[in-house]
Amino acid sequence: MQKPWLTTLAACAAALTMSTSATADTKAKAAMPATFKNPVVSGFASDPSVCRKGDDYYLVTSTFEYLPGLPVYHSKDLVHWRHIGNALSRESQLTFPGRKSSKAIFAPTIRCQPDAFYIINTDVEGIGNFVINAKDPAGPWSDPVRIPEPEFGMDPSLLFDDDGTVYYTRHGGLRNGGAYQAIIDLKTGKLKEPAKEIWKGMGGVWPEGPHLYKINGWYYLMIAEGGTSYEHRITMARSRSPWGPFEPHPDNPLLTHMNRPDALFQALGHADLVSTPEGNWWITLLGIRSQKVEGKGSHHHIGRETLLAPVKWRADGWPEIGQNRELPQPQPTTGLPGWHPWPAEAVRETFSAKKPLALHWSFVRTYATGQWSLTDKPGSLRLLGSKTGLESLEATPTFIGRRQTHLNQRFTTEVNFSPKDAGDAAGVALRMNETHHLLLGISAAEKGRQLQCVQRLADKPIVHGTAALPEGPVQLQVDATPTTYKLSWRAGGDKVGKKPGAWQALCSVPTYQLSTETSSGFTGVYLGLYAHAPSGGRTPADFAWVDFEATGD
Repeated sequence: MQKPWLTTLAACAAALTMSTSATADTKAKAAMPATFKNPVVSGFASDPSVCRKGDDYYLVTSTFEYLPGLPVYHSKDLVHWRHIGNALSRESQLTFPGRKSSKAIFAPTIRCQPDAFYIINTDVEGIGNFVINAKDPAGPWSDPVRIPEPEFGMDPSLLFDDDGTVYYTRHGGLRNGGAYQAIIDLKTGKLKEPAKEIWKGMGGVWPEGPHLYKINGWYYLMIAEGGTSYEHRITMARSRSPWGPFEPHPDNPLLTHMNRPDALFQALGHADLVSTPEGNWWITLLGIRSQKVEGKGSHHHIGRETLLAPVKWRADGWPEIGQNRELPQPQPTTGLPGWHPWPAEAVRETFSAKKPLALHWSFVRTYATGQWSLTDKPGSLRLLGSKTGLESLEATPTFIGRRQTHLNQRFTTEVNFSPKDAGDAAGVALRMNETHHLLLGISAAEKGRQLQCVQRLADKPIVHGTAALPEGPVQLQVDATPTTYKLSWRAGGDKVGKKPGAWQALCSVPTYQLSTETSSGFTGVYLGLYAHAPSGGRTPADFAWVDFEATGD
């Protein structure tokens, strides 16, 4: 039974109706199992923020230098999420030319209101904090309304109070700062007064990601401390006033694995609360799954992922997260609003001139306008090589990728490419950032074509393998395990029924060399397609299809 003092958010959310109900999936709920497994959004899906409108849940995550940005996910049960749109989806909103990896779009907050959806966010080294809105969470979303402030702040959040006041809460003060707050006019982005510090946290560095909630007359302030790595932790305080003074939770931190090195999930933090119509509470948060490397410590390479945990409220009005302030695998489904898996995504993706590019594809820093086409060769994705490669910040590389979503993953494509000029190359790319990536690329050879496996490690190129290629299309494959990327190739088929040849391994590279610990940053590996034409010849590379398949967790 829901406790009376928990009704404020639950009652407000239950009164809302879904703006996209006409397109909602109406299939019957599946039978609920006893447990579910984290992550609920796997692969690079960091800084998750969640809200509810009626019986529907919406989640957004950070995207840093990638565009389209701010993917919006929809769920009916908090466990199964489908990608329904990108809140940053056009050049008139934002682009990030010249930005280094892990700059630009930091942690967002999404909030559901009766008449609109809001996302507030930070464009680091750009326009700073801004807010966008939409009638439909799938989009389109508005152009950014900038929030001008004289000093740096990040990780903004919003609380819509009962009297109509909108509180703007953010991190300020950098490494040893705290949570800052002001009243905001969302139409103009102007603050009623300069943001002032309301809580410094419990002493951990980078007290960031603040969210303010009002529950039964209490204002709860939740933040993440310790930096978004292995000392990450969730802390909380409360007050009868949104301005404090704030009383810390007696059992802070609410959740952390900083002293549990053998736990599956590490770096727990950057959380957001949501309630179900039945009055049960849950929390989304980020975590990593790191791999231990002999003599090199722990490394994670597919990014910070979105996790889900139950929240229970004690008689004294304080919340508890997980089980005994830990987050083991699996988690109980008790208290979920149902069980609603979405249809599985097809393994093979084909391309059509009559359909837009799928939502999961991303570019680096801009939308790579003029560097790709679905219409130049109908039935194929055509890439035109840029003069600069993936290592450059000078221009947008011709690269289109999607997040690696599982530690065990297969990524395969068929490409038709005949290089004409020296340096022309096209194929498959595994990108962590501009200084750490791996290419399986077709290029010109003294006689015909060759395939090379080239790694950029700490900004130095290393050739791991070379093979002569026959004429015609070639299939390229990445087989990922938790510790290794194995890159292979084979001759492709053709229109008269010729079958592909046998797979031939070309190189293997340890995953830790594409990890955050090796390369730095906040993102994860993207599996994708690339083309490079340093002479400016723009020889087309035509990709017929892409297979994207989980081969394990």
